[in-house]
Amino acid sequence: MTSRNHAVVWIDHREARVFHFDREGIDKMVIHAGKPSRHIHHKANSIGAGHSAEDREYLEHVTDALRDAHMILITGPANAKTVLVNHIKDHDAKLAARIAGVESIDHPSDGQLVAHARTYFKDDRQELPRIR
Repeated sequence: MTSRNHAVVWIDHREARVFHFDREGIDKMVIHAGKPSRHIHHKANSIGAGHSAEDREYLEHVTDALRDAHMILITGPANAKTVLVNHIKDHDAKLAARIAGVESIDHPSDGQLVAHARTYFKDDRQELPRIR
């Protein structure tokens, strides 16, 4: 993958879509969780919170996919984005310093996600290639 200035990632518990972009182009990578998780519901009077353990291997693959970016926007519909941010903070302080923002976004198309990131990173907004 070519080194690009900015990255946006959309993540949930099943997959992460990572886009690196600059004025010259866009690179896309899709990373799937190795352990598909089920929704576990908490029962009253039971031990534990009812949450499955985080897939650290999945989080590390996503972290690796972001390493070359100068500025990163992390998005997603639920708490997976927060889990990713915490994983990055715990394992790579230099990469964590390049996280420009974290936003809740439901299920955008690839084009919508990249357009949102272009707007977010306004200084590179002009003349960026469009994804279809």
